[in-house]
Amino acid sequence: MKLRKIALIALCSATCFLSCNKDDDNDIPAPVEDRDRDEQQVEDKADLLEYFATHYYNSSEFEALTNPTINDLKITKLVEGTTPPADGTLLEKLLEGDAPMLETKTVVFADTNYEYYILRLKNGTGNESPTFADNVVVVYEGFTLDDAVFDSAVNPTGFDLIGDGTNINPGTIEGWKLALPNFNVAEGFDENDDGTISFYNQGIGVMFMPSGLAYFSSSRTGIPAYSPIIFKFELLQMSQNDHDNDGVPSYLEDLNKDGILLSIDDNTDGDSLPDYLDNDDDGDGVLTINELERITYTVNTNLGEEEPVLDEKNEFEIERSDDAGVITIKTLKIVDSDNNGDGDYLDKDITTNYNK
Repeated sequence: MKLRKIALIALCSATCFLSCNKDDDNDIPAPVEDRDRDEQQVEDKADLLEYFATHYYNSSEFEALTNPTINDLKITKLVEGTTPPADGTLLEKLLEGDAPMLETKTVVFADTNYEYYILRLKNGTGNESPTFADNVVVVYEGFTLDDAVFDSAVNPTGFDLIGDGTNINPGTIEGWKLALPNFNVAEGFDENDDGTISFYNQGIGVMFMPSGLAYFSSSRTGIPAYSPIIFKFELLQMSQNDHDNDGVPSYLEDLNKDGILLSIDDNTDGDSLPDYLDNDDDGDGVLTINELERITYTVNTNLGEEEPVLDEKNEFEIERSDDAGVITIKTLKIVDSDNNGDGDYLDKDITTNYNK
């Protein structure tokens, strides 16, 4: 995997096909009547299971590679009446066992119980894993159940999984938000003599999504309406999102824990902005970032001092510097001054400004 030497995470400002592929104005598909989601899920599940029963991957060849990529992964349809070659494994077999490589996942989305599947080829040995609301850098290839490729990114491509609900940054289809948090990023990358870099030990997988977690009744170029779809992917990097720069990571502004940040339940003050886009979540006139406590830690590694272990759901690192082994870490910490279970930034009756 190579990429010209640039600030990789900056790629995350890019948007891609995954959520909103704008067709030519002269090629607008005819509207399709919405089917019942529960009934469609039954059909999609049957189609995906049939795919697993009729396709295999080059398991021996792939697993023998030290640092494989999705280009090395070959998923092939069986010739009717035959079995996989000795060096291949039927996808259906990967569903078996106590720790199957092809994992069956469940989620409730749009009031429907969905099953989807993730083939875990390499977990990734980096220290970070994205949430559903973060920025990621990936390479990928998307194809339908008839193995027709409809989109791919051969070079690392960055995007915002959740987006901001606009046409400019719509976020991805639901499947990406569900799949990528199951993997870690690459351990690192090497700089090559030609100025490119090569990632190593990245997360590698395949997601198999029913249409209800993809485009459902909408069609896209190469994707008919109501099509289950498949993506091979490599997870290279991620960065945590704070869309409104209020000091609280966006994933923590999902108050009802449903993975949807635009819902009514995630709007504390009931205004026109959900919390993850609102810099004054409780509408009390004090900015959210000023209702968080600012803390500075100084760690002298020359004396063997160790960095503090932060509670990642209540305290967030915002800045650090290193001066000859003396590390300065600045954080923001949620305060619940009346111990009612809600941080001050979500309590309109508390207007303490901790930044004064």
